[in-house]
Amino acid sequence: MLSGSFASAGSESKRRRAVPLPKGIVAMQTFTPDSSVVSDVIPSPNFGERNKARQPDMIVLHYTGMPDVEGALTRLCKAGTEVSAHYVVLEDGRILQCVPESKRAWHAGVAHWAGEDDINSCSIGIEIINRGHDWGYPDYPLRQIAAVIALCRGIIIRRNVQPHRVLGHSDVAPARKKDPGEKFPWRALASSGVGHWVEPAPIDAGAVLRHGAEGEPVQVLQRALADYGYGIAINGKFDHATFEVVTAFQRHFRPEKVDGIADGSTLATLHALLGGLPVEVRTAAALG
Repeated sequence: MLSGSFASAGSESKRRRAVPLPKGIVAMQTFTPDSSVVSDVIPSPNFGERNKARQPDMIVLHYTGMPDVEGALTRLCKAGTEVSAHYVVLEDGRILQCVPESKRAWHAGVAHWAGEDDINSCSIGIEIINRGHDWGYPDYPLRQIAAVIALCRGIIIRRNVQPHRVLGHSDVAPARKKDPGEKFPWRALASSGVGHWVEPAPIDAGAVLRHGAEGEPVQVLQRALADYGYGIAINGKFDHATFEVVTAFQRHFRPEKVDGIADGSTLATLHALLGGLPVEVRTAAALG
């Protein structure tokens, strides 16, 4: 941790304390933040132009997954790491901006959603300071989540982001990523106007689809996941890739039980979400 935990800072010290420049970072020319809720700008050299001048209409939420704040900021802002994000939300609710929204930050990696495979060009990336699954995976502090909501609401207005395009890293890269994970309070975000959510269907002991299953029911499941946006092959085989997508879906939308098994609760929740999509999105999915 940086000297003195960010999480322990009181409101007065929060206003006074400057964020230390992480080690090994060369000072860069700063820029005017895009959001009024940003407290500090720490420019990252790791960005480029958005392909084909694509305007972002998606938000992708991550956790940093590192044991301390300084290490996370160094990785995001040091030349040569080839990793960055537009924003970083600290545990105490402060928000840093590292890349202007007009630029293409390098946060999503190899990822897919709703037929798009250059997620970095169509999205705003937000890293949330949290040690993640490999380092104990603590709960997200309430003030940190309040800051995420405030930041996202501004982006949604500026960029006309639709609720179903506020996603987790695990949604767009289910084979590689778990973040922001099953502890992330998607329900709270949606109740504040950020993201798409339905109340998960109750977990029951009914019929399930699991790894190794084949046939039309699996194909129907895969089609429904693809219609929502997940990158998945529709081959009628509940293979490992399907298991990973079902797991990612559960982390986001049915976090009470994350096991990669498509039980009745998972299927009912998925179909309720599909029913809540805008008509034009459902029509495009049906035609696709």
